[in-house]
Amino acid sequence: MSQDRLKELESISADAESGGGQQKIDKQHADGKWTARERLQYLLDPGSFEETDKFVRHECHDFGMFKNRPYGDGVVTGTGTIDGRPVCVFAQDFTVIGGSLGKMFAAKICKIMETAAKNGLPMIGINDSGGARIQEGVESLGGYADIFLRNVMSSGVIPQISAIMGPCAGGAVYSPAITDFIYMVSGTARMFVTGPQVIKAVTHEEIDVESLGGSAVHNEISGVAHFEAESEAECLDGIKRLLSYLPSNNMDSPPYVPTDDPPDRSDAALDSIIPEDPNKPYDMKDVIRMLVDNGEFYEVHELWAQNIIVGFARLAGYSFGVIANQPSHLAGCLDINASTKGARFVRFCDAFNIPLLVLEDVPGFLPGVNQEHGGIIRNGAKLLYAFCEATVPKMTVITRKAYGGAYCVMNSRHIRADAVFAWPTAEIAVMGPQGAVNIIHRKQIEDADDPEAKRKELIHEYERLFANPYVAAGKGFLDLVIKPSETRMHLIRTFNAVKTKRDTNPAKKHGNIPL
Repeated sequence: MSQDRLKELESISADAESGGGQQKIDKQHADGKWTARERLQYLLDPGSFEETDKFVRHECHDFGMFKNRPYGDGVVTGTGTIDGRPVCVFAQDFTVIGGSLGKMFAAKICKIMETAAKNGLPMIGINDSGGARIQEGVESLGGYADIFLRNVMSSGVIPQISAIMGPCAGGAVYSPAITDFIYMVSGTARMFVTGPQVIKAVTHEEIDVESLGGSAVHNEISGVAHFEAESEAECLDGIKRLLSYLPSNNMDSPPYVPTDDPPDRSDAALDSIIPEDPNKPYDMKDVIRMLVDNGEFYEVHELWAQNIIVGFARLAGYSFGVIANQPSHLAGCLDINASTKGARFVRFCDAFNIPLLVLEDVPGFLPGVNQEHGGIIRNGAKLLYAFCEATVPKMTVITRKAYGGAYCVMNSRHIRADAVFAWPTAEIAVMGPQGAVNIIHRKQIEDADDPEAKRKELIHEYERLFANPYVAAGKGFLDLVIKPSETRMHLIRTFNAVKTKRDTNPAKKHGNIPL
């Protein structure tokens, strides 16, 4: 082969790797952002990236576009490894035509998505784009739709993770929205369907881009995003950490990580963590950290619907999805957002063979006109549906309150929990003692010489008879009442027995979850 041919290859390759040129790269850095290639270099194991479609160019002739046909067409795609595990990746390059999506740009993404699906590899997408390439018209819109279809077809088959590291607006937002997890970088990430100018023209509302679709908005208010990162490095480190809990596909088991944390370890602090006053809060995250391997818990959706906690941890080296009520926020009540948050997480874990650990302290569903009118019935049913259909190993620990329909919903024995434990502080009832007594003994209290004294007497009697775990245990609804300090030991012993569980649902095309 002639040296000229080799030099030509090197020249074209260098051109492709230069993106939009040094001036635009400098502008990207000035905006506090890395380039597409710098992001992939940080994310992937050194020397593992194998690029695909490096020399693809757009085919648009309109609006003078044929005079500017950069190699790669604004997106870098390929395969690599993270901690030695193969993954598929794409990174949109804002320095090339603003990272706008055209026909060939979309074709590159679709091709790597198909590679991921066929080979059972996680798909990671880094988004930093000006949106649809207007010059290519409907072909740009068709390109988005092609990507959306592949997102849906891969859902529940391979983990799909999106990192928003710049603008992501209009129809472009729906691809990340279909993926399993969304990371957003504070200060640079933006997501919205319609921008501030359109909103002002249509609704006369004035708002800036950060307040409309910044990272804080989607992590705290809308629940669109699952993680917020202060920097691009923190974002990419988070993706690596997340993957350490996940299998590569729905046919694999999650990674097993040997631990030096003893399976029979007890923690005396758990014996006193529940306050004597049943209305006093405590932090359920403290309970989680005391139970799991080395206290390591990777919380998902940390800033949204904080009355329920979801995230990943390990027990005896095995990955678990943790779902827990949070008594320190709205008393741990289930509301619309908490139900949706919990349901989506449960369904993800079930799809990818990740066992579930439920820590329950729930006084019921949040009362209120806004909740009823907002559809708490429909949304609460999502969490119930998710637990009912889940076939992975499922264990529940009732730490304190388990009242009303929320008792049923939070992975009770009645909906196929494999084991339900309760602490001695557990209260399992239709409602709390005060409410129950006011209804059951209303006439008796009214007729008493001292109604308030009579009410207290009856409440005490109700608590003695029903505000404890032994009635439910006597009916077989609980497997065991345990010392809190020994919870880890009981969970691991039980999991060792049920981790090979095989459960099935009736044959059907799919269910009809109340969306």
